[in-house]
Amino acid sequence: MNKLFAKKIARYALILFTVCIMAGLLLTPVVSNIYILIAVLFFLYLITMILIIYIVETYVKPLGRLSYTMDKLLEGNYYTRISGPTKGEIAELSSKINQLARSLSELTIQEQIQSEQLSTVIENTESGLVLIDEKGYIHLVNRTFLSMFGKTPQDYIGYLYYDVIENELIHKTVQTTFLQETRVKDSFSIESLDNPTVYFEVIGAPIFNERNLLKGAVLVIYDITEFKQLEVMRKDFVANVSHELKTPVTSIRGFSETLLDGAQEDPEIREQFLQIIFKESKRIQLLIEDLLILSKIEKDEPHININEIYIDDVFAELLPVFTQRAKKENITLEIDIKEHISLQADEDKVKQILLNVFMNAINYTPEDGTVSIMMKEVDEDVLIKISDTGIGIEKEALPRIFERFYRVDKDRSRGSGGTGLGLAIVKHIVEAHRGKIEVESELGKGTTFSIYLPKHSAYLLERE
Repeated sequence: MNKLFAKKIARYALILFTVCIMAGLLLTPVVSNIYILIAVLFFLYLITMILIIYIVETYVKPLGRLSYTMDKLLEGNYYTRISGPTKGEIAELSSKINQLARSLSELTIQEQIQSEQLSTVIENTESGLVLIDEKGYIHLVNRTFLSMFGKTPQDYIGYLYYDVIENELIHKTVQTTFLQETRVKDSFSIESLDNPTVYFEVIGAPIFNERNLLKGAVLVIYDITEFKQLEVMRKDFVANVSHELKTPVTSIRGFSETLLDGAQEDPEIREQFLQIIFKESKRIQLLIEDLLILSKIEKDEPHININEIYIDDVFAELLPVFTQRAKKENITLEIDIKEHISLQADEDKVKQILLNVFMNAINYTPEDGTVSIMMKEVDEDVLIKISDTGIGIEKEALPRIFERFYRVDKDRSRGSGGTGLGLAIVKHIVEAHRGKIEVESELGKGTTFSIYLPKHSAYLLERE
């Protein structure tokens, strides 16, 4: 810019010098006095110089600044502005260029913000996203897609989808989306020897431009493994409930029909059958009660009734039940409970924990066995430990013992009246108190349940 300005000044000086020379040649025959001629030429020179300076300052320099600013705007620098004094139409033009620069700057900022927001949404969505153009080249993959299928963005972006994505069903989804130009949905699974099967749902959606021409497709991939597992659990739950109800209902119906057919005339048979009917109806009642309890805990666990309780007082209320049941099964009951241990918990649900774990220990412990109950403080928790010398649990079965209706020994637990829901209820109650439950077992030697309940409830702390 300085070189351009210097060339312009040199050009104007040359013109001025030429004008002065010509004026001198024209005035020489007229003016006889050389001094007067010099004075006239000097005067003309000054006037011309002033005129040139005015033109340069008023028009040439502002136009130079305008040109410089426009060059910067064309380069993408929207923060540049025209500065310096200007007059007339050039001043108005400078103001409009500055307004244009400010508008472009604001648009750039808004575009950058929107781009960052869109990028944040794409990268943090829980679904895998893939953007494919009309030629089949991948333009975008998000973080979730990479976590599902591995590799890096550089391994996908810029490549044809069928060269870098190995799953054949995804290929089929993309092809169907392009051919039919409509939304396509399908599902597939990935099996592995080392990891459990993972289930996915893929949706392909076509992308059209303003002229309704196909410009590509977007793939959305969901991990539906959890939904599949819930579906399996739901089916198993319905099957288990049906099975658990079928046996006692069949017994009640069968023995009732026998009585109605004439067996009621025999007092001994009548008494025996009525006892069986009563026992089976009680079994149905226990199953329904446990189902209602489990449903209520799952639905309303944030609304447990938290109060200050003493664990030894709670246990004292259950001790007669424990003693009677242990005596009936000819099992030795050992108790080691520290006095005056307080905690913030739901008293009724703590009783349910003790009752269910104790009954589970009794059900799986043979005669002449031992069930031990110990309670003490451990740091910020109250530890409830219930051990037995029963049949124990296989290592492979330990992760499943808190599932609904799961039994280590089905014949034994059904014979003792268990519903198969006790430990599932215990786990939900413990988790609702923000505690934890641990199990240690050795086949043929016994099992130990360790339950940790916080002394200070998170619910009361949140209220405070």
